Amino acid sequence: MTGLEVIPATLDQQPILGNLLELYAHDFSEFLPLDLGADGRFGYQPLALYWSDPNRHPFLVKMDGKIAGLVLVKREAVWDMAEFFVVRRYRRRGLGMEIAHAIWRRFPGPWEIRVMASNPALHFWGRAIAAFTGEKPQFVSFEKGTNTWHVFSFESKAVK
Repeated sequence: MTGLEVIPATLDQQPILGNLLELYAHDFSEFLPLDLGADGRFGYQPLALYWSDPNRHPFLVKMDGKIAGLVLVKREAVWDMAEFFVVRRYRRRGLGMEIAHAIWRRFPGPWEIRVMASNPALHFWGRAIAAFTGEKPQFVSFEKGTNTWHVFSFESKAVK
């Protein structure tokens, strides 16, 4: 997609990612019991780790030079899309799929994508994985508290 940039976020951009994570948490508060802190912010405690832990990778997404979202990736036993957010203005245009595919190409190997069953993005992730792998996505489900989660697992064989 012309004009799309998925760039590693610098430490100087941490406040920008923090602001985007507030919008992301606001979206999630529709189906998760997230509360605002006394400062009026949701907060995202592990954000600073993305600049100190070599297994974590923060990305800022821009479209035509304008901020359009963020991606936080971490590596444990497998690659994990810890957080993925596209600003509403840029949703439903294929941008999210392009961003996900760019990240998966950047980090080859086994991946897991965890999505709550009640999350409207569940169908997006299934389509994005199918388009990337050329196969029907496989997932397992589990219960955590009162929520059902689906975990998609697949392999990225792509390279940058």
